[in-house]
Amino acid sequence: MTTIEELESILAESASAAPVWRHSTALERAAWLRAAADALDANAAELVAIADEETHLGQARLTGEVGRTSGQLRLFATVVEEGSYLELTIDDADAAATPPRPELRRLLVPLGPVAVFSASNFPFAFSVVGGDTASAWAAGNPVVVKAHSGHPRLSERTAEIVRAALHAAGAPEGSLGLVEGREAGNALVRHPSIQAAGFTGSLSGGRTLFDLASSRPDPIPFYGELGSVNPVVITEAAARARGGDLAAGLVGSFTLGAGQFCTKPGVVFVPAEAGFEDAVADAVTSAAGGRLLTDRITAAFPEGIAHLQADDSVSIVALGADGEGARPVVLTTDAAAVAARPEVLLEECFGPVTLLVRYSGEDELRAALRAVPGSLTATLHSEASDDVSEILDLLQQHAGRVLFAGWPTGVAVTWSQQHGGPWPATTSVHTSVGATAIRRFLRPIAFQDAPQHLLPLPLRDDSITSLPHRRNGELRLPERTAR
Repeated sequence: MTTIEELESILAESASAAPVWRHSTALERAAWLRAAADALDANAAELVAIADEETHLGQARLTGEVGRTSGQLRLFATVVEEGSYLELTIDDADAAATPPRPELRRLLVPLGPVAVFSASNFPFAFSVVGGDTASAWAAGNPVVVKAHSGHPRLSERTAEIVRAALHAAGAPEGSLGLVEGREAGNALVRHPSIQAAGFTGSLSGGRTLFDLASSRPDPIPFYGELGSVNPVVITEAAARARGGDLAAGLVGSFTLGAGQFCTKPGVVFVPAEAGFEDAVADAVTSAAGGRLLTDRITAAFPEGIAHLQADDSVSIVALGADGEGARPVVLTTDAAAVAARPEVLLEECFGPVTLLVRYSGEDELRAALRAVPGSLTATLHSEASDDVSEILDLLQQHAGRVLFAGWPTGVAVTWSQQHGGPWPATTSVHTSVGATAIRRFLRPIAFQDAPQHLLPLPLRDDSITSLPHRRNGELRLPERTAR
C-alpha cells in the first residue's frame, strides 16, 4: 500500500511534469501517446499472462482488450494532431459595434494533474493506461493512477513498461504515477495538486469519492461512471417476428464476461403474451457463467439475486448451465411492480443475471420506463410497423446511447461514441469513451486584446490557419485540408 509520504513524492513529480505537458506541442504529445501504445503491444503476451492469473478473464478476451487499449491511445494521438478539440475561436475587434467590441480569442487548456481510478472489469481498457489516462494525456495533463486491488501485479508491471516508453520518447518524469490502497485513493482526490478525477466502479465507492472531490476547499470535477441497468424494450411485433433470435442475443449479451460489463442489459421489457420468456428459458439452459473478478464481487452476486427475489413479484424463469463460478439467472417481474418499487427492482446487480419485465400495453410500459434510472445505454427492438416515437423519447431521456439493433455489450472507440448517461450512470454529461472524452480534462480561457507574442501558440495568426477554428462566427477548416 502507498504511504502518505510516498503519495506526496509521486504528486510532487506529477506537479513538476504538468508544465511540460501543458506546453508540449501536438506532435510531441501524439508521439508520447503512440509510444505508450507501442509498448503495450510489444509486451502484450507478458501482460496478458499476468492479467489472466489475476482476473480469470481468459487470454482471448484480454488479448483483444490490449488491442482496444493501444488503439484508443492511438486514436487520441490523432485527436491531438487534428486539433478541433481545442475549440479555437476568434472574434475580431469591431469599433463600430454597439458597444465597441474588443478582440477575443478563446481555446481550451489543460487542467493539471489528473487522478484516474482503475476498474475491476477492464484491467487494460479502464485501468493504468486506459481511456481516462489516454484522454487526460491527450488534453495535456500528467496522470496519477489508483490501481485496482483486483489486479495489482498487472497494474505495477503496466506502469513500469509504459513509464520506460514515455521516458524514451522524451516525456518528463512524473507523467504516470501509480498508488495503491483505499486510503491513498481518498488522499489522492483530496490533494491540492490534483485538478480532476476519473473513476469507473461501484455507485457507493464512486459517490464517496465524488463527495470528497466536491467538499475540497477547491472543489474539482469528478467524472465517475457508477452504475447502469441498460434497459431494453422489445415490442410485441419484434418478439413475434424474431423472438428466438432476440432471446439468443439477450442471453449472449447478459452472460458475456460473466455479466461483468457496465453495459450489460440488466432490465428487459417484454410483451406479456408473446412467449418471449419461454424463448429466453430455452436459450439460457446451455449458457455458462464463470468466475467473477474478485471475492467481493463473488459474494455480492448471490446477495443481489436474493435482494431481487425478496420482492413478491419476482420469480426465476430459468438458470444457465451449472459450472465453475456464477451461474446465469433469468428473473421475471411485471411492469406495475417496477413502476411501484423501482428502488428495489431496478438496482444494478453485477454478474450474469437479467430481469424480464412483462408489460401489457403501452401505458404500462411507459409508466415503468419513467421509473428507470439513468443508464449508459438503452436498446429498442421493434418492427417497421410499430409506432415507437413516445417509447424512443423516454429511452433518450434515460440513456447516453440508444441502440436499434444488436445488444449494448461492446463499446466502439470512435470519434462519435457516447459512453455516459444521466445519474447514476455517470456524474456528468461527458463520455469516458471516444474522442470527446478529452473534453473532461480541459477548461476554456479567453484572451482579450492580447499581443500576438503573448498568445498561446495555437491562437496566433501564423498558427491558427493550420487548425480547425471559428472566426467571427464562420467555421474555417485548416488550409492544409481545405478543398
